[in-house]
Formats: sequence, structure tokens, C-alpha cells
Amino acid sequence: MTIKAILFDLDGTLIDSNQLIIESFRHTLEQFTEKNYTDEELQTFIGPPLQDSLEKIRPDQVDEMMQTYRKHNLENHDHFVKAFDGVFETIQDLHQKGIPMAIVTTKRRNTAIRGLELTNLNQFFDVVIGLDDVTHAKPDPEPIEKGLEALGVSKEGTIMIGDNSHDIDAGKNAGTLTAGVEWSAKGADFMKSLQPDYLLKHITDLIDLVEE
Repeated sequence: MTIKAILFDLDGTLIDSNQLIIESFRHTLEQFTEKNYTDEELQTFIGPPLQDSLEKIRPDQVDEMMQTYRKHNLENHDHFVKAFDGVFETIQDLHQKGIPMAIVTTKRRNTAIRGLELTNLNQFFDVVIGLDDVTHAKPDPEPIEKGLEALGVSKEGTIMIGDNSHDIDAGKNAGTLTAGVEWSAKGADFMKSLQPDYLLKHITDLIDLVEE
């Protein structure tokens, strides 16, 4: 099927914020728990909405934990965040080809836009669907459907690209094509196990996919 439009997850897909997220969780959990979490344990929190991850730790203090996390995340954002190799050039190429593109993320819109601006990707995305734009986050199809509506495209020929299970599941639930990225912090084998329609070894693979 010809790819006519693309929906991207942001963190871990286009921009590398994994260490920022890990350090923000570490900082937060140090304030609210007695346990020392390893990087591997902290990686399990990457992907779902922040509230969902923190509710598993201390449901009685989730609001305070979210405030602590977001303060640390914003204060350290620009130091850690950068685009993955080849992302800027690939997105620029797709934009020049006239491919409609949107960001569909589980982070809040203002933080997502900050990451796009920092990496100069904001010029290519008129549509950003953030956590505060939806009632139900991925893997619910609502964020995908809002992205499709905002772009004015149908699910047929649209592909959802992400680095985690909720991205692939959301695409499947909305009826779009799906692609997993092998540079996911969860690893290529994990992404393959989700059975997306496509696996991208490098972001430049997307150019070939669109031109098929």
C-alpha cells in the first residue's frame, strides 16, 4: 500500500530523550521511595503517560510526583534532548515531498513543541497531538484519529511510527499501518515481537518505504 501520510511518536522515535526521562524518573523516585532503581528498571517506565507510570509506585502521591518529575524534566530538557541520527534530513525530505505528517505523543503538547523547536523539527509539523489534546491516550485510537482528522487524511495509506507497544497498538486499534523503530530503548527484538507492518533499522528507511 502506498504511504500517503505519516504519524510519528516523538520521544524515542524522532528525538532521543531517553536519558532525560530516566534521570527525571530517578530524581523523582529518590524523593518519594527508599529503593534505588537501576537504569533497566527505569526504562520500563518509558512510553506510557506519566501518571500511569507513577501510579504504579505511589498512587497516594501521584500528583506531587508528577510535579517533581516535570520540574526536573523541564529544567534539564535542553541539555539532554537531541534528534536521532538522520532524523532532520529525513523529515525535511518527506516535507519537501509533500507528505502530510503529524506528531502523536503521550507527553503534553507544550513539552513536545519544546523538543521539536530544540531540534529544529517544528518547521515540518503543523499538527501536534499531545496528552492534553485527548481524553484517552495511546494505545486508545483517539490520538491517532485526532491526528488523521487534523491532517485531513484517512487511515488507509497512513502509517503510525513509534518505539513502544502503545504506539503500535494505537495504530492497529485505529486501523492505520504501523512501523516500529529498531533504535527503541526496548530493543529491536521487542519491537519485532509487537508485529508491526514494518520495522525501520534507520530513519532513512522511511524514504524507501514512502517511494515504494
